[in-house]
Amino acid sequence: MTQPRRSSFACLLSALLVVTSAVAAAPDAPKISITETAAFDAASVPAFNGDYADIYTYLDQHRAENLAQLQRWVRQPSISAQNKGIQEMAELLRADLQGLGFRDTALVPTSGHPGVYGYYDAGAEHTLVVYMMYDVQPIEPTGWKVDAFKGELVDEPGLGKVLMARGATNQKGPQRAFLNALEAMIKVRGKPPVNLIVLAEGEEELGSPHYPEIVAKYQAQLRKADGVFFPMNTQGRDGKAGMFLGVKGILYFELEARGNAKTGGSQKSEVHGSMAATLDSPTWRLVQALSTLTTPEGEIAVPGYRDAIRPPNAEEQRLYNGLIGEREKDAAKSLDVLGATRWKNGRSVREAVASELFDTTLNIDGLVAGYTGEGVKTILPHRAVAKIDSRLVPNQTPEQALALIRKQLDAQGFDDIVVRQLSGYPPAQTSVDAPLSRAAIGTYRKYGFTPTIAPRLAGSAPYYVFTQTLGLPMISGGLGHGSGAHAPNEYMVVEPQAGSKIAGLAQAERFYVDLMYALSDALKPAKK
Repeated sequence: MTQPRRSSFACLLSALLVVTSAVAAAPDAPKISITETAAFDAASVPAFNGDYADIYTYLDQHRAENLAQLQRWVRQPSISAQNKGIQEMAELLRADLQGLGFRDTALVPTSGHPGVYGYYDAGAEHTLVVYMMYDVQPIEPTGWKVDAFKGELVDEPGLGKVLMARGATNQKGPQRAFLNALEAMIKVRGKPPVNLIVLAEGEEELGSPHYPEIVAKYQAQLRKADGVFFPMNTQGRDGKAGMFLGVKGILYFELEARGNAKTGGSQKSEVHGSMAATLDSPTWRLVQALSTLTTPEGEIAVPGYRDAIRPPNAEEQRLYNGLIGEREKDAAKSLDVLGATRWKNGRSVREAVASELFDTTLNIDGLVAGYTGEGVKTILPHRAVAKIDSRLVPNQTPEQALALIRKQLDAQGFDDIVVRQLSGYPPAQTSVDAPLSRAAIGTYRKYGFTPTIAPRLAGSAPYYVFTQTLGLPMISGGLGHGSGAHAPNEYMVVEPQAGSKIAGLAQAERFYVDLMYALSDALKPAKK
C-alpha cells in the first residue's frame, strides 16, 4: 500500500526537532559559579622568624653525603605495578629510620605491598605524622637521556645540575631530603622539636588500595597526633612556589568486552581477521560502549555524574580568587609545557582553572586489544580492555561514580561489558586557617616566597585516611623543583644555575628544618 507523502515543511520540522533534542540532551561544559569577590593573600601570613644557623651549617658541610642519600634511594627500583624491588626498598627505608634513631620501626604486612612504620620519640608535647610513598611508576622503554635507575647528575639547560632518575621528584627526592634535614637536627641539637611518626606505603602509584590497613594498625597512636605532612617539591620551573591544601579523590577501573553468547564473537581466542564478516568484534563493542560515556567533544555524558558535587564554598572561592591572577599570567607558558595550544573545548583560563580545582573527570588511560606490534597481523580479537580514571571532588564517592557508569552502560544496551574497579578513594582537604597550613605558609614567606594556595591538587593521594578517618589536618609542601613524574627524564634540581629562584637541595633541606620548628610553634596555642 502506498504511504501518504509528508509535506516538505513536516519533514523539515521533524528533522529540526531531532537535532534540537540531540543538542538539548548533550551535556555542556560545567558551569562553576564563583560569587565571592574577596581573595586569599598568602602575604597576610607573617613570615616565620626562626633561625637555626648551627643546623644549616651542618647541612652545608654534608652536601655531598646528603646528595648521595638521594642517589641511593632512586638507585633502588621500587615499581609497584611490577613488584620490582618493592621489598628491598621497604627494607631500605626501615633501615634508614632505624639509623636515624627511630625507637620503633616495622615492615607492616598488608594484602598487597608492605608498609613501613617508624616512631621517633623526641619527648615533645606534639607529634607530626609524615606520610611517605616509596613506590614509583614503571619505566618507559624509550625517551630517557640516562638510565632511569642510575641516579645520575645531568646538566639541564635553563635549570642547572639535576638528579635525573625515576622517583627523583615523585617522591623519593623530597622525602629523603626531609630525612636529611631530620638527621641534621638530631646530630646538632639531639632531637627534633616534635615527635615523628613515619607511615609509608608501597602502593600509592596503584591507588593506595591497602594503605587503610596500615593506618588501621596504628590508629590509636595516630589519633593522638596533631597533623600530617607530605614532603613535596612545589616550585615551578620559574621558581614560583605553590601549596595545595588537599587532593582530588580517584576512581580507577577497567571495562572489558569479550566474545559472549549475547553479542557473538569468539569466546576462546583471537581468530582470523576475515571472520569479521561473520563474527562480532569485542573491540568495536568496547569502542561503542566508551562512546556513550562522553560527548564527541569529550564532556561527560553519564546522567547524574555531577549531581553529588558540592559547589565551591566561600574559603575555596577566596583561594581561587587568590591564585587565578598568577595562573592567567602563566597561561601561555603552562600550555607550552603541556604541549598544547588551547584549553579543553575552548575554555578560558578562568574556566579551565575552575574545572581543574572543582570539577570531576573521566579519562581513558589506555586501550588494549589485539595486535599492536610492527607490520601486519590480521586478527579478530576476542577481548578488548580500557583502563579509565575519574578524579573526584567533594562530595563524590568512588561507589556512587562507578554505579552511575554501570547504569549508563546498561541503559545503552551494554550490560555485557564487564566493569572492574581497581582502586578508589574520596577527596580530602584541610582549611587554610589550620595551624599547620599557616605554619607552612609562614615558612615559605621566610624564604622570600609568597606561594599560591590551591584548595586541592588536580591529582590524587590517600589523604582521606587522615582527614576523614582520623580527623587530622594534612598538608604537603616544600621548596625545590622537579618534573617528569610518570614520564621519561624525571628530575629534581639539586644545584640551580646562577640567578635562579629555584631552591637547591641544601635550601630545600633548610626549609624542612624550619617547617618542623614552625609547626611546633603553631601547634602550641592550638592545644590551649
